[in-house]
Amino acid sequence: MPNLASTAYSILDLVPVRDDKTPADAMQNSLDLARKAEGWRYTRFWLAEHHNMPGIASAATAVLIGYIAAGTTNIRVGSGGIMLPNHAPLVIAEQFGTLETLYPGRIDLGLGRAPGTSPATSYALRRHLETRGHDFPELLAELQRYLGPPTDDQKVRAYPGSGLNVPIWLLGSSDFSARLAADLGLPFAFASHFAPEELMPALKIYRQRFKPSDVLDKPYTIVGVPLVAAESDEKAQSLATTPMQRGLNLIRGQNMKLRPPVENMDLLWSVYEKAAVQSRMAVAIVGGAASIRERLERLQEITQADEFIFVSDLYEHEDRLRSYEIAAQVMQQKSLAKSG
Repeated sequence: MPNLASTAYSILDLVPVRDDKTPADAMQNSLDLARKAEGWRYTRFWLAEHHNMPGIASAATAVLIGYIAAGTTNIRVGSGGIMLPNHAPLVIAEQFGTLETLYPGRIDLGLGRAPGTSPATSYALRRHLETRGHDFPELLAELQRYLGPPTDDQKVRAYPGSGLNVPIWLLGSSDFSARLAADLGLPFAFASHFAPEELMPALKIYRQRFKPSDVLDKPYTIVGVPLVAAESDEKAQSLATTPMQRGLNLIRGQNMKLRPPVENMDLLWSVYEKAAVQSRMAVAIVGGAASIRERLERLQEITQADEFIFVSDLYEHEDRLRSYEIAAQVMQQKSLAKSG
């Protein structure tokens, strides 16, 4: 049975853009974070696909995966995830086949079935509106064929890609992908960093239905965790007002650029908006090192996750780095003294 010491830990990055900075700044910061994450023994560094969202610079996800992989040495780099309904499976197979060819043994292909954007943006991506995720199993099967061993009767092949068997992860915020991942014997990551209410039902369904496969002999789960770790509980609570403002702007349909911490969120949101943001952050881990350890141990006890994937979108880059560093120290159960 997993415990905190045996739980892997990773980073999910949306390449967040500050309100006074550029996407180029955000991308450079993400590479800096990934390089430091290697030293902090993070398992993987995933980038999320989002479109038409000012403040999130990870739209060209495969391109950024190549950028991060080229600038690092051993950390796994991948998508958390690629929204498969937005793309032709062949294109994804070719992109990730190319990445796997360039960085062998380091690339993950996490897949989601939601468009992750507005209907208008979905139309701009695919030029039709027929798909709503219902054909996700068929798209996935097609993609698996492109990345699997080639067959004599296969008329279309991904090159590079064919036969590379890039590891596929299914991502979800409901039980749909949990059921599909279980049936196919694939690892499953739940998006509890923004949709925590279905976390436990989805994990239960996945574990109960899991069927061993050629790639996985037992269930493997990743749990998304919003993270704000700092030198004290008080500082962490202050820094957390940046992701709270981001959640508020998402609800309001406003841009997602990072804004500096504020003293009082009650001056910004209504009672309804406060409840909505807090609901989205129900599994958030906020505090100093001791509090982070206690809350992560509790979350591990409840979820029995094999891996946590942290999201820490803070205004100052140094605060963001320190947040991930503290989390790594807690996960390693090492000294919490700040490293030089």
